[in-house]
Amino acid sequence: MGWGRPPGLDYRRPMTSTITLAEALAAGTVVLDGGMSNQLESAGHDLSDELWSARLLAEQPEAITEAHLAYFRAGADVAITASYQATFEGFAGRGISHDRAAGLMALSVELARDAARRARLSRPLWVAASVGPYGAMLADGSEYRGRYGLSVDELERFHRPRLEVLAAARPDVLALETVPDADEAAALLRAVRGLGVPAWLTYSVAGDSTRAGQPLEEAFTLAADVDEVIAVGVNCCAPEDADTAAAIAARVTGKPVVVYPNSGETWNAEARAWTGRATFTADQVKGWQRAGARMIGGCCRVGPEAISGIAGTLGAA
Repeated sequence: MGWGRPPGLDYRRPMTSTITLAEALAAGTVVLDGGMSNQLESAGHDLSDELWSARLLAEQPEAITEAHLAYFRAGADVAITASYQATFEGFAGRGISHDRAAGLMALSVELARDAARRARLSRPLWVAASVGPYGAMLADGSEYRGRYGLSVDELERFHRPRLEVLAAARPDVLALETVPDADEAAALLRAVRGLGVPAWLTYSVAGDSTRAGQPLEEAFTLAADVDEVIAVGVNCCAPEDADTAAAIAARVTGKPVVVYPNSGETWNAEARAWTGRATFTADQVKGWQRAGARMIGGCCRVGPEAISGIAGTLGAA
């Protein structure tokens, strides 16, 4: 599989917007994008292998740029990169060298930045470099369970190298997302120290607990005094679980809250398919905003149409 830098990209560019995301959150509410995978699948791309959307970084990077563009044009202010499942270990399993894997991770940031440029919008836009949990690399559904049998030190050693690569590509923020376990959150929070790029931390939750079963109050406390963390919250969860979680995150940390749940459908890891019905509606964002959410978007199965609805709802609020 060949890859290269798409024409016109400048790898020396500074961060995307002259206004920092932290400043924007202090001033109001920003709109996140929706699910990268469902937008790519709706465009006809097969994401059935273990690298998921990260495979297209090597094979069809332009498709990723187009997906980002669709969300920017729908009203998103923040694009989350296609690096969620991009790991040195995962790429090595496909015969991709360490150096090439690092280049692909950096490329994910550049593709999102290029989409922001090509969108030609007058409002500020930001790029968030996605950092998925250890379980995403395993591609066996354990990202929704946690408790991998690894220590915090081992998890930090796994995450730090890819965080260094993504930070060096100068995104506006690192998205530490879909974290199922407070132990992994502790590892990620240690790993982001000293990188010079702010971060947000979002758990995947069930009710008022992490997917691994820890109380959210304890889980969010880990990030309360971490200067690098500019927002905390939840993603890749049922929309109904976001209400309580957002309120807990705001109360425990005093930081802006980020909320981007799934459509409400359920992922069957064995069948690698979504089941059930969608319960996500743009009207739900008003409750999340009242609870302290300052970044609101969607995750799996939430597409540009829903993001347009969120942007309209927030704009009318």
